[in-house]
Amino acid sequence: MELRHLGRTGLRVSRLGLGTLTWGRDTDGHDAADQLKAFWEAGGTLVDTADVYADGGAEYLLGQLLEGLLPRRDLQIATKAGSVPDPDRRFDGSRGHLLGALDASLERLGTDYVDLWQVHAFDPFTPLEETLQALDIAVSSGRARYVGVSNFSGWQLAKAATWQLASSGAHARLASTQMEYSLLQRGVEREVLPAALDLGVGLLPSSPLGRGVLTGKYRHTTPADSRGASELAAFVAPYLDEEASRIVEAVAIAADGLATTALNVALAWVRDRPGVTAPIVGARNAQQLRAALSAESLSLPDEICQALDDVSAPVHRYPDQDWSTL
Repeated sequence: MELRHLGRTGLRVSRLGLGTLTWGRDTDGHDAADQLKAFWEAGGTLVDTADVYADGGAEYLLGQLLEGLLPRRDLQIATKAGSVPDPDRRFDGSRGHLLGALDASLERLGTDYVDLWQVHAFDPFTPLEETLQALDIAVSSGRARYVGVSNFSGWQLAKAATWQLASSGAHARLASTQMEYSLLQRGVEREVLPAALDLGVGLLPSSPLGRGVLTGKYRHTTPADSRGASELAAFVAPYLDEEASRIVEAVAIAADGLATTALNVALAWVRDRPGVTAPIVGARNAQQLRAALSAESLSLPDEICQALDDVSAPVHRYPDQDWSTL
């Protein structure tokens, strides 16, 4: 699998990442092991998790697999901290919480360091410089090799990345931002992606298959074994409207013309967008993951990319476009 630099750093990761959102909950140890082995055998290196996935179960399961299945040095482990199970405060970006969460993650993962540590979301109740100080401490102490953020808006990302680059003292530059990005969700193109490109921050798209909808599995019905028929139905529902259906049909037509799958077309499209380092793909089992890994050999023709851009183009008006032309 091709490797890419993560933002403007020396860290090189596979251009497809393995997500572990369901590990320890819907994905058991046997299926997780099969996925990790298939990913590694395909040349994959970047494995993404978080301290809240399965209440820490995903990290623990990954740590168990790292003990005997694969050499730790062959993988780049990325995890996140900051989300908390508190209905009155969903995110805690305080220095104390973040560093404590990192120590707990390292214990569950059974490792001395993570390759990438990301703040899971912006905390409006904690000064941003305090949150960023936790990232600096994580790097200077050797507990994290690189750091980034997740779910930050454009101005939040720009402020954080600029603070790390411009303020006095030794600061760890932001390597990444993890955001939802797909043909069905192109909101990051308004401000987040331009900021990331300008500041040298690599984008790690989550839900690159539109929460599974872009695979075409929901074109005619809702499969009984799909997320749309589970407790995650509300997660999928926003992408089952008429506009999404039109985009899914365009992806299916492109796939037929290229003699490939809708999954491969949708994944190749987002993988090769400017500023993208590695989409993060989650799967129920190794068979699903191998289907996604097969996109590695696909490069979309320019005319197909343009057609998909056109059919899925979001409405960007003032001030996102050149206001002088409006």
